[in-house]
Amino acid sequence: MSVNREDKSFDEDFQELKSRLEPLFDAEPLKAQSDACLRRFLRAFEDVNEAYNALIKNINWREEFGVHCLSRGDDDIEEQLSLGKAEVLHYPDHTLTRVECCCVLRPIVLVTARNHDARNRDLNVLTKFIIYILEEATRKCDEGVIDNLCITFDLKQLIWLLSRRYPERLGKCLIVNSPFFFTGCWALIRLWLHEVTSNKIVFIKNEEHLAEYIPLHVLPKPLF
Repeated sequence: MSVNREDKSFDEDFQELKSRLEPLFDAEPLKAQSDACLRRFLRAFEDVNEAYNALIKNINWREEFGVHCLSRGDDDIEEQLSLGKAEVLHYPDHTLTRVECCCVLRPIVLVTARNHDARNRDLNVLTKFIIYILEEATRKCDEGVIDNLCITFDLKQLIWLLSRRYPERLGKCLIVNSPFFFTGCWALIRLWLHEVTSNKIVFIKNEEHLAEYIPLHVLPKPLF
């Protein structure tokens, strides 16, 4: 059987990246990252040096921000949850077979745009909340089946976090009921994003279109 040259090159780059990080992981085990995480960063940054630098920044950022300490019970997080700004749905059902649909197996984050008031918000609190939601969703990923998420809305800060701190975690971003004027705005926003990321963003036309990506019965209420 012939070996795909791109796959072989990726595997070699992965081994190099892993070798460069091993001294840090051996010295500080709490900073160790899974092979799946290293592969995601390598796929996202497409270069060993870039992936290595991004991983080091990510590890330091997680420690400085206190990502592992974010949980229910935090006053800021509880407030944002009570306002219904976003939630991780009680999904997926890992008893389903992987042949049914890869989209079905993605954890689903539902963001309700109308509950976000741009005139009355604390960006630090919102950032903390977004990170909490992403952490909750990624913990629901089955790395052996699919390791990315389905998100039903996009915030600029959310997209930045996904691109730089959670690379290759975005499977699909579904935008539902977007206003007409947003089409023009999207043409500009798209320029800020990597092509791989922008191609994962889908504008949903109707309920039938939405059903192609997520099971409608898991939604807490109809979106159309």
